Amino acid sequence: MQVGTGKMKDTSRRRLVIGLAFFLLAWLGLWLRAGWVQVVKGPQYSELARRQHLSAEFERGRRGNILDRNGVVLAKSIPIESVYTRPLEIPDAWQTAQVLAPILDEPVKELARKLRAKKNFVWLSRQIDDRAASRIRQKKLPGIHLVPEYARLYPNGHVAGPLIGFVGLDGEGLEGLERAFDGDLVGRTAEIVLARDASGRKLYLDAEGREMDIDGRDVRLTIDVQVQAEAESALARAVTQYGATWGGCLVIDVPSGDILAWASYPFFNPNVYRGKSPSRWRNRLALDIIEPGSTLKPFLIAAVLQEGLRRPADPIFCENGRWRLHSNIIRDTHAYGELSVTDVLSFSSNIGSAKLGLELGAERFWNYMNALGFGRPTGLPLSAESRGLIRPPAQWNEIDTASASFGQGVGVTVLQLAQAYLMLAADGQDRRLRLDQTSVSPQAEPRQVFSPEVAKAVRAMLVRAVEQGTGKSAQIPGVSVGGKTGTAQKASPEGGYGSGYSSSFAGLVPGDNPRYLVVAVLDEPTKEQYYGGLVAAPVVRDVAIKTLAYYGILPDEVLAAAAAMSLATPVGGPAADGRVMLVSKPLSADTVPDLRGMELRRAVEILARSGRIPQIIGDGSVVAKQLPAAGKPWPALGDDSFTVWLSQARES
Repeated sequence: MQVGTGKMKDTSRRRLVIGLAFFLLAWLGLWLRAGWVQVVKGPQYSELARRQHLSAEFERGRRGNILDRNGVVLAKSIPIESVYTRPLEIPDAWQTAQVLAPILDEPVKELARKLRAKKNFVWLSRQIDDRAASRIRQKKLPGIHLVPEYARLYPNGHVAGPLIGFVGLDGEGLEGLERAFDGDLVGRTAEIVLARDASGRKLYLDAEGREMDIDGRDVRLTIDVQVQAEAESALARAVTQYGATWGGCLVIDVPSGDILAWASYPFFNPNVYRGKSPSRWRNRLALDIIEPGSTLKPFLIAAVLQEGLRRPADPIFCENGRWRLHSNIIRDTHAYGELSVTDVLSFSSNIGSAKLGLELGAERFWNYMNALGFGRPTGLPLSAESRGLIRPPAQWNEIDTASASFGQGVGVTVLQLAQAYLMLAADGQDRRLRLDQTSVSPQAEPRQVFSPEVAKAVRAMLVRAVEQGTGKSAQIPGVSVGGKTGTAQKASPEGGYGSGYSSSFAGLVPGDNPRYLVVAVLDEPTKEQYYGGLVAAPVVRDVAIKTLAYYGILPDEVLAAAAAMSLATPVGGPAADGRVMLVSKPLSADTVPDLRGMELRRAVEILARSGRIPQIIGDGSVVAKQLPAAGKPWPALGDDSFTVWLSQARES
């Protein structure tokens, strides 16, 4: 019995050892397997898990904003939806068209035609409002799909419209700065990995899982929207009063070269560019070539002084108003006898200028005009710019030289004219105009086109021209103003000159130590007057007064006299869509209207007509809340505290 019991114990012990061995081997195998999975296959499984929680897709970022120098939004993109169909998924095209027609405001037959198309994808309507999108979503129609996009909004309507330009339906810049800065503004279109953080916010990741920004870059301009509105206001009044075909005005901060206003009239509203003539959005200040007329004379005088040919007090005999040069007759508007060089400029003598031009000679005169920037683009970031028209000096005869001396036979843009006057204002230094505050490019040491002494002497002549000469309409009580008038006959397509005129004035304020340069041009004024000193000089005066007041550097006595002129003078000119749009007086004399539930574009138009530029918060297209509330008193003009909050439209 004892022997048998011992054998049983040995057998049990053997089984226990074998079991433990199997257990240890299995445990070791599990550990080896786990290690192999983590070390060898770990990255593969991690990527698989990541793909299960993330989605890869193509997405286009939001287009960047265009801002004025103070951050006021001139162009922005807002989320919107478009509707398309996959016709092969449509069970009943006619019935679907009947449902969609009242929502999209399109004929049933036209929609049915699209729904029956033998294509896989057909747009039904682009950039529909939130209400329409909500109703389509509610219908849950087979084969009808909504896709998120961005719509471009110009909150200030026509303000700086031709300069800013516009984008197409697919968000590409087509005209103006929208086109010039398209590479900066456009959002990136890329294959991205879409995830969400703990709060549910979308995260855009690249292929390596790093967060990325797909939105376009904002562009900040030198434009000041308040000065811009003033320039447009004064310009619109003048063009309307004198029956001109168009007008333009530039306002420049002399110390920096910053362009504060780039105004043109008739207005163009980029919110409603479709169906408009290209002439409405043409950026005339950079593209249209005009003969500068007498506004070119200060540069001739400066060149003569710089070369040491004459001094300001030297006499010039002006032939009593009529001078024959070869077979041509040159005339002055008055029968001047002997004038000093200063008074040749102050009283704008063509004969005196022609004689000085012949003394200077074609080649030297051309060299100075080239140094001033005539005959070549300014280099500003524009989608297009004219070079102007100045023939090489080898092609000039004496008549050409004499004519160019008083601004005939040469072609310049308003922008080039402003660039040249900026050099006079900047003590003869080649100071460049600026339009973009976002990009800072290194600038070479500026050239000295004229000596500071020559520039100062010519500016004194320009002050005399306003005080005693042809520019008296530009006078501002208590402020020194220097400037030059221009009245140039327009060339005829058949050759020679026609009956039309281009009237201009370039003004420096203050004239002795310029802070601002204002240039205004009216093309073909047909009512009352056409002389630059009578039709363009008042525009410069009005804009200068309001610019000085706006920046707080107008003397008290002048400010008191100008107090009655609001910093947002109303204009009755039509906007591009036929409605009065310019900044003016409030629609209601006392209280704020109720904007809640209103489409954003309509609300912005109402506020723009009442002189307010709202701060816009949110990404919807319908006003959900406003401050001040409806019925409250209007905030003061220039107060930027008017705010609207946006939301998506409520479903209906």
